[in-house]
Amino acid sequence: MIVWHEVKRARSRPPLPPGFGTIWICVALDLVGFGLVFPILPIYAKRFHVSSATATGLVAAFAAASFLCSPLWGRVSDRVGRKPILLLSLAGTAVGSLVTGLAGGIVVLYLGRVIDGVSGASVSVAQAAVSDVAALDQRARLFGLLGAAFGIGFVAGPALGALAALWGPRVPFFVAAAIAGANALVALRTLPETHPKGSRSEGRRAGPFAALAKAQGVVPLISVAFLTLLSFSAFEATFALFGQRRVGLGVGSSAGVFAAIGLVIVIVQGGLVHPVVSRLGEPRTLRAGLLADVLGLVVLAFAHGWAAIVPALLLLTVGQGLVQTTMSSSLAGRADPARRGEVLGAQQSAGGLARVIGPVAGGFLLQQVGLGAPYVVGAIVTGTALLLLQASGIAARPSPSPPASTPAG
Repeated sequence: MIVWHEVKRARSRPPLPPGFGTIWICVALDLVGFGLVFPILPIYAKRFHVSSATATGLVAAFAAASFLCSPLWGRVSDRVGRKPILLLSLAGTAVGSLVTGLAGGIVVLYLGRVIDGVSGASVSVAQAAVSDVAALDQRARLFGLLGAAFGIGFVAGPALGALAALWGPRVPFFVAAAIAGANALVALRTLPETHPKGSRSEGRRAGPFAALAKAQGVVPLISVAFLTLLSFSAFEATFALFGQRRVGLGVGSSAGVFAAIGLVIVIVQGGLVHPVVSRLGEPRTLRAGLLADVLGLVVLAFAHGWAAIVPALLLLTVGQGLVQTTMSSSLAGRADPARRGEVLGAQQSAGGLARVIGPVAGGFLLQQVGLGAPYVVGAIVTGTALLLLQASGIAARPSPSPPASTPAG
């Protein structure tokens, strides 16, 4: 009976809007290409006999370029449309991966990662494109499915990268370039433009942060997103060492745990977000997700065995899956449709900054204070985000209906 009820619910859901499938595939394949090269970059850089700091700096170079350029690309997509920027992003990923694979020295290797980071606009612009065509009551569902594409690509990428590396250290980068290039060609023919000329922002006189200042609740939400991802990225960067020292977690076991975490986030975003938001609304879902994050971090900080670690990870993973998707959906709902790309780009930029600061802070706390310190501090930071959400009044009211688009003059 339960199975039949779920089948009937699935049949009663509205069909996906035109072009959503192509946008979903663009994000998934783009993240496959990124995740494919991510785990082997530091090892590949060692071929040029550089220090560990220089090798791992390749990751920071990508994040820094993405942090600087995400708001820019979002703003440009508001003016020229989503399709050209998505195509440019895919082409840039192909070029960046090809340059990385052909690199004969560390300078060119850094150049390849910066090119890839600069062009990495696919996530925020894809979110803006989906928001352009999503009905209000389906926005959380579509954002959840898009988040699942992100997760699938990021989980599948490293596995494909490891397989491709069996044929040589340069092969994964060439495979990533081929995936992105082929995706760009397919998108050129099949991707619709979701942001027509009549609803675009001219952006001539308005300042670069005009969309953030005008939209109600946007700045507090982006601040909450930054604080939440700061804590979660510190957890991601330190859990392998934590698990090794607390429960003897090996390299293979650690990889398995992270794969499971990624899978749970995909399931939450793809299947749980929509029914939870339909029942609770976006503000309460955000609050529930943040509370789950806080509880998960506190339990994890004092866990000394799998009996406590497993429920802690489940709380943290489910909470992050709810927060991540609902946050983007709520921001899209509050933004002026003519400046939606700019707002979502600002969120991605804040997330990029959090992913630079979080691992560094988490590593420092683990080394200088203690094993559980990153998670205690993370719980405090996430709790602060929850208080900020409550104090701003966002948690007490739903997202407003999108305002009518008016060209900036």
